[in-house]
Amino acid sequence: MIREYRKKYELETLTELIREIWREHYTPIIGEKQVEYMLEKYQSVEAVSRQIAEEDYRYFGVFCDGELAGYYAAKSLGDDCMFLSKFYVAARFRGRGLGKEMLQHLIDDSLAQEARIIRLTVNKHNSTVEVYRRLGFAITEEIVTDIGNGFVMDDYVMEKTIA
Repeated sequence: MIREYRKKYELETLTELIREIWREHYTPIIGEKQVEYMLEKYQSVEAVSRQIAEEDYRYFGVFCDGELAGYYAAKSLGDDCMFLSKFYVAARFRGRGLGKEMLQHLIDDSLAQEARIIRLTVNKHNSTVEVYRRLGFAITEEIVTDIGNGFVMDDYVMEKTIA
């Protein structure tokens, strides 16, 4: 089951999962200080609430065995493209097809009805680059983005054609 998160009070549970996933997955890649900085800047209740209210992001949680197991966030970029901003499954739920389920949900959702392309960014050292390739994404460019506080995101841009 997948459901959308919109209300600030709902986001408490979602951000608990976000913190768990990010700390486990990203600390070995980018270090604890950058993880904590990014969690506060991009994935706190306040940041997610602002993204939903002001930036037209939509956040969805995926459930497995009745438990919140992962989430994704996306928004339209206009024209024929949508941006898949977040796409995560907790370690204890990986390997159960939840990523495929979330991607299909995104494609089937009304948000994607006008889109031909799904675009995402992924850290160059993230093992999920291969997961995205298996899901049909291809690397289109490399970017380095200054996110403040002396940190950068060193990413691939990946795209998948859906129509």
